[in-house]
Amino acid sequence: MTPEQLLQHHDQARLWGLPPGVVGGPDTAAAYQQALAVRQLRQQRGEVPRGYKIGFTNRTLWQRYEVFAPMWGTVWDTGLSFAEPAALGSAGGSIDLTHTCQPRLEPEIVFGMKATPVAHASWQQLFEAIDWIAPGFEVVQSHALDWKFTATDTMADSGLHARLLVGPRQAVQQLATDAQALHALLAQAQVTLFKNGQTVEQGTGANVLDSPLNALHHFLKELRQCPGAVDLQAGDVITTGTWTDAWPLQVGDNWRAEFSAPLGSLSAQMR
Repeated sequence: MTPEQLLQHHDQARLWGLPPGVVGGPDTAAAYQQALAVRQLRQQRGEVPRGYKIGFTNRTLWQRYEVFAPMWGTVWDTGLSFAEPAALGSAGGSIDLTHTCQPRLEPEIVFGMKATPVAHASWQQLFEAIDWIAPGFEVVQSHALDWKFTATDTMADSGLHARLLVGPRQAVQQLATDAQALHALLAQAQVTLFKNGQTVEQGTGANVLDSPLNALHHFLKELRQCPGAVDLQAGDVITTGTWTDAWPLQVGDNWRAEFSAPLGSLSAQMR
C-alpha cells in the first residue's frame, strides 16, 4: 500500500481489508519508512508534528495482541488537546472520535520536553531534558479488521495513534529530585480506569517497560536509530504507553482515570 493510500484510509476511517502482515510487510525498517512518508504527506498539507507516541510498552498485553516489542508514531497538532483544570490535581475535556477507525482508549503518562536530550543520554540526562509530566488519554485506532495485525502493520499504521488528551501538567522537579526518584515514583504508581462511573480496570506504571521513564529512554534510542526520523525537540509531547488494556470507545462515553497522588486524574467525554 502506498503512503497516499495509507493516508486515504486514515482520513476516511476505512479498514484496509487485507490480511495481517500485507501492509506492514516483513521488515521493520521498511514499515517505519512507510510511516515517515505518510508523516511527510501530512506535513505538506499543513499538519504540524507535536511529538511522539510509544506503543506496546505494556508487556502484559504482548501475548494478547501478538506484538512483542514497543513501537512508535507521530503525535499531530490536529489530534492533540489539553484538558481544562477542574479540582486540584484533576482536569477534564472531550475527545472527538470523528474519522477514527475502531477507536480504543488508553490511560498513560505524558512527558513534555524542554530540550533535546544529549547523545547517548543516561536516565539522568534524559530527566534533565524533561519539562513536565501529566496523565493522559491516548485514543488509538487500527485500520486492520478486529485489531488483528502484525507488529510492522502497526508501524505502517502511524503507530495506531489517533488522539491525545493531556491532563494536569506538573513540573518534573516538583515530583522528583532525580531520575531514580522519578522512575520509582512512576513504577509504583497505580491507575484506576472508570467508564460511565464504573470501574473497568486497574494498572500500574511498572507495566510500562518497568516505568514510563524507562519507556521514554528506550524509545529515544530506537528513534535515533531510524533513518529519517526527527529527534526529540523542546516542546515535544511524548505519551509512553497504556497502563491497562485498550478499551473500545463509543460516542457519549464518559471516562475517568485516577492516578496515584501526586499524578492527578483526568476525565473525558467522547463525542
